[in-house]
Amino acid sequence: MSRPAAVGFDLDMTLVDSRPGIAATYRELTARTGVHIDVDAAVSRLGPPLRTELAHWFPPSQIEEMVLLYRSLYPSHAIEPSRPLSGALSLAAVRELGLRVVVVSSKIERLVRLHLDHLGMAVDEIAGDLFAQGKAAALRAFGARAYVGDHVADMIAAATAGVPGIGVTTGPCSAGELRAAGASAVIDDLTCLPRVLGGIAVGEAAADD
Repeated sequence: MSRPAAVGFDLDMTLVDSRPGIAATYRELTARTGVHIDVDAAVSRLGPPLRTELAHWFPPSQIEEMVLLYRSLYPSHAIEPSRPLSGALSLAAVRELGLRVVVVSSKIERLVRLHLDHLGMAVDEIAGDLFAQGKAAALRAFGARAYVGDHVADMIAAATAGVPGIGVTTGPCSAGELRAAGASAVIDDLTCLPRVLGGIAVGEAAADD
């Protein structure tokens, strides 16, 4: 049994400009805890797991509690203000090449789905709570032929999965940083993606047993 191959996407700053909503969530976290969080600094380095950012502001003994609180605040504060990035609503162009659309993110799946549903982005599969090399197993399981992301860690994920990494400069990492991390191609935004994908073979991916 076979299924169409896929293109994998990161979420934050690849498909979605989530900075306004994440900033609002951090402000509410500060209001709830009394602990100052430099919101501008936090949203300038999106990509790594939530725990990594919270460790800048809270002691280790409080991290898990703050993760739970942040995630409880997120749906009410982060979804509505976030916006699709240029070209992100044109995922139909990927399907026109015979490829499925999958999202592999460091954000937990429940919150990924809220963003996608709010913006009307239809995807075939989602994997969450994964970062850098940790994304590779999901990319392989989904039959990804390429992975698109804005962070150097996304290029590491693609390399670990053995697929081309397509860097997009809508996030915190420059074109040079993405290339140095192994990007096979670097684009300004997702409007350029169909041209790049045209050079990637379209075919069938074996279904999981």
